[in-house]
Amino acid sequence: MQSELFQIETETTWEDLGNGVQRKIYGHDDQIMLVKAKFEAGAIGPLHEHYHVQVTYVESGVFEMTIGDEKKIIRKGDGYYVPPHAVHGCVCVEPGILIDVFAPHREDFIK
Repeated sequence: MQSELFQIETETTWEDLGNGVQRKIYGHDDQIMLVKAKFEAGAIGPLHEHYHVQVTYVESGVFEMTIGDEKKIIRKGDGYYVPPHAVHGCVCVEPGILIDVFAPHREDFIK
């Protein structure tokens, strides 16, 4: 399954995941996916793991990010890498947006 060639911000809707977290799915095919996740202050991305490789860029905000046994405060302009099956999660300290890339795509995000 492949996305449209273009994803226009004003034409892309937020999916409400509850508890102060929303996401938008951008370009994707079976091998890769771009996702924008918006967090309110205090929102939690619970600890979890998946077989996908994940790289993330912090577009805005401040997050306390945990990957494996490491915990760091990350801010606008920072990024991180999550290897397959690494347990990871975050707490949003100041409202913000994370830009995630997954390889292969997150089939569980596609409806």
